Amino acid sequence: MLRNVSILLVLAVSWALAKHVELPAPYKDHCILDDKTNLYDPSKSFDIPWFDVNLDLPPSERWKQVGAAYKTQINDLIGVLIDLITPVFPNALEFCDDVFGDMAPKLAQPYRDEIYSISEVTGIPLGRITMYNIFYEIFTVCTSIIAQDMDGHLTHARNLDFGLFMGWDANIHDWPISQKLRKMIINVNWVKDGKLLFKSNNFAGYVGIYNGLKPNAFSLTADDRFQLEGGYYGILKWLFGLEADGKWMSWLARETLEQKTTYLEAKEHLMNTPMLSPVYFILGGAKKDEGCIIARSLNGTAILSEMADSPHGWYLLETNYDQGTEALYLDDRDTPGIRCMDKLTQKNAGFQGIFNVLSSRTNLNKLTTYTVLMSVETARFETILQSCPGECYPW
Repeated sequence: MLRNVSILLVLAVSWALAKHVELPAPYKDHCILDDKTNLYDPSKSFDIPWFDVNLDLPPSERWKQVGAAYKTQINDLIGVLIDLITPVFPNALEFCDDVFGDMAPKLAQPYRDEIYSISEVTGIPLGRITMYNIFYEIFTVCTSIIAQDMDGHLTHARNLDFGLFMGWDANIHDWPISQKLRKMIINVNWVKDGKLLFKSNNFAGYVGIYNGLKPNAFSLTADDRFQLEGGYYGILKWLFGLEADGKWMSWLARETLEQKTTYLEAKEHLMNTPMLSPVYFILGGAKKDEGCIIARSLNGTAILSEMADSPHGWYLLETNYDQGTEALYLDDRDTPGIRCMDKLTQKNAGFQGIFNVLSSRTNLNKLTTYTVLMSVETARFETILQSCPGECYPW
C-alpha cells in the first residue's frame, strides 16, 4: 500500500514541465530576521474586519450579516471556480447545482441550516454554496508553527496557502483563486451565552474553521495531510452513504472549539474522532510545552508529535508531511522553515519573529493568502494579509 502519496505534487511537476517554468531551489536562504528587513506591522491586522457569530441565535440567523456583506465576492469566487473546471467538465455549472445541491440536505446540523441561510441571503444557488464549503477539504497547503520563548510563553501561527492547480495566470504570475480569497478574509468572534467563546478567521461564507483560539484554553490550526485516501475518498464515501460517522475536518475543528474547554480535552477529541479526510491538527495551549501535532488518518491518530519531545527543542513546525519524513524537493517548505526558525533563536520567539519566518520564502509563496498569529495566554489574535510579489515560488 502506498503511503504519503501526494497526487497534487505529481501534478505540480507535470505542470512545471509543461509550462517550461524555471523553478528556484525551494530551500534557498531567504530568512527575514533582522530589524532592517522586519515585515511585521501589527497595525495591518486592522485591515481585516471583525464580525460576531452568535451561537445563541438559530443557525439560519448566524451568518446573515456576513453573507449580505460579501455576496458579490462569494459569487465572483465561485464563478472563477466554475470557469476553471468547465474545460474539463463542460456541464460544470449544472453538475455543481445538481450534485452539490442534492448533498446539502444530507449535511449535519447546524452547518446545514447555516449553509442554507447563506445561499438565501446571497441569492447564490444552494449547490454552489455547498461546494464552496467543501472544496477547502482538498486543496490547502500550509505552514503551521508553535514556538515557546525563553519563559515558556507560546506563539501559534500559520500561513494559509490556497489555490494550487486552480488556473495559474501566466500574465500576472499568480493564482486567481488566491487573489479572490484575499478579498474575503474575515475575523470572527464566536459568542455564546452573551460572552466571547472563541475567535477564528474565515473566508466569508465558509462555516468551518481552519484556525481558532479559545482564550486561556487552546489554539488550533489544520494543515492538509496528503495521502492516497485523501479528501476525495472521504467525500465519495460520505456521498454514497458508506461513511456515517466521519466528520468534515473543518467542522471537527469548529466543534472542538465550541465544546472543549481545555487543551487536554481538545487533544483527545481531535485524536480520536472519525474523519472524512486525513489532516494535521496543530494544537497549542497556554502552558509551557503544551503543543503537539496530531497526524490524523480517517479513523485515528497515525503520529503524535509533542512539543516536549521536539527535536528542535523549543518549536514544532508542520507543513504537509509527516514529522521526520523528507518533503519532496519541489514542495520543500520544511527546510527553509526550520533554517529560519533556527536562525531566529528562542529568545526572539514572539509575534514579530514568527511572522518574519512565515514571510520568508518559500513558506511565503504565490499561494499564501494570510498569516495568523495567536497567543492563548493573552487571547491575542491577529490576521495579516499576505502575498509574494516579484520572483517567488508558485507554491
